[in-house]
Amino acid sequence: MASCTRTVLKVLAGCQSQLVNAGVPAYARVSQISPRHLPVRTFAAVKALKKGKKEEAEKEVKKEKRIVDDKDRPKPFGKTAWAPVDDVYVQRFYPRQVHDAAVAIDMLKTFQMLEFTPRDQAVYVDLRLDMKLEKKKKVDSFVSTVHLPHPFKTEMNKVLVFTENPDQVRAARENGAAFVGGAELIERILDDEISADFYVTVPEMLPKLLPLKNKLRKKFPKSKRGSVGINIPKMLSLFKMGHEYLVEGDCYVRTQIATLDMPEEHIFANLQTVVMDVCSHRPASYGHFIERAIIASHTSEALWFKSEDILPKLAEEKQD
Repeated sequence: MASCTRTVLKVLAGCQSQLVNAGVPAYARVSQISPRHLPVRTFAAVKALKKGKKEEAEKEVKKEKRIVDDKDRPKPFGKTAWAPVDDVYVQRFYPRQVHDAAVAIDMLKTFQMLEFTPRDQAVYVDLRLDMKLEKKKKVDSFVSTVHLPHPFKTEMNKVLVFTENPDQVRAARENGAAFVGGAELIERILDDEISADFYVTVPEMLPKLLPLKNKLRKKFPKSKRGSVGINIPKMLSLFKMGHEYLVEGDCYVRTQIATLDMPEEHIFANLQTVVMDVCSHRPASYGHFIERAIIASHTSEALWFKSEDILPKLAEEKQD
């Protein structure tokens, strides 16, 4: 009798477990065979902040929003706004950002640190010029040489001096001319026996140098470039460490101005020297000569900057 009672109780217990499991989802059922592990919390609960402290913490984390006042000017056509409010935005929805020259140089330095690119990479400037003058006239393409306040080249340029005056020959050699001579150097240049980075001459030698015009082309001595004169030491000081640039494609000036490892003040000074020399090739009465100015390093993106911020300083100095 006792054995029958035990059998009936086992059957009832099994039926009860089946009925309970039938009402619970399959993923929530716990196996009867595997041992049960109760969840144990191994970390302390976060202490609730008081109302006053919570508001102070939110104020510290909250960033200040950039305020852009565009009430007085219409929305740019096809764009979302004149300037983005956040640091991260889709570039095509906003007009191109034009920076101050000093800010653009600082951004190039930041790009180099973030991208781990070489510190001594070159810094270039790209200028588009408005070559128009009155009526159908325009400024002729030009080649110019400037003396940068902070040269980035380590080697001096080779300068050849044409003169037959013994005193001028001696002065040229004392001031570091690579080659000095008269008409005897013409054949050696045509035969490619000697070559130089710059060619300077005294005025009386200019008619004898006409056979070199096709050979030297843009390097042929011209008074506009300062390569024709009687002050040989002054010309040598300019061309030995001078930086040459030229107008390409009728209206573009693309040239290196510095290296990125130079101080920001030196890069800005070199940029200012090049921009001011470019603008000196057209009268200021025709308006701003530079239509668009870009600065970039060898590996960075191109940054547009305001070239007009550099020029007013020269105008103020002249007025004073």
